[in-house]
Amino acid sequence: MTTASPHAHGVHFGRADVQNVGMGVGILLMLVGVLGFIPGITTQYSELMFLGPASQAMLFGVFQVSMLLNIVQLAVGATGWAMSRTEHGARNFLLGAGALYIVLAIYGLIVGVDSAANFLALNMADNWTHLALGAAMVVAGWLFSRNMAEDRR
Repeated sequence: MTTASPHAHGVHFGRADVQNVGMGVGILLMLVGVLGFIPGITTQYSELMFLGPASQAMLFGVFQVSMLLNIVQLAVGATGWAMSRTEHGARNFLLGAGALYIVLAIYGLIVGVDSAANFLALNMADNWTHLALGAAMVVAGWLFSRNMAEDRR
């Protein structure tokens, strides 16, 4: 009779891989949300508006941001961090928030950069990054949750 170590089943530091990925994504999104409020890291900071395409502030000089977008990033990141306490929560966060980012990217691509409907102040770099991030989150949520704890029993 052989038994596999927890490490062999994707458990590291007492947490499953899906939890580690979910927490990492959550922390990354919270960091992006905070950085969007820091002058210098966010260029044209005096142009930062609460919402809408009139916000000309640029995170790292590339990604157009607004206060609302920064708050959304912080909220989604905090949700991911909190949900990653359990394997199911982490999987649900990665799949759900990943789908949300894909929808956000498609919305941004459809409405266009200068449209009044662009209430989050998204530019093309934001849209493509959100699409890639959303797809990566969905794939990670699916891949890393294939062997969840109750399935291993």
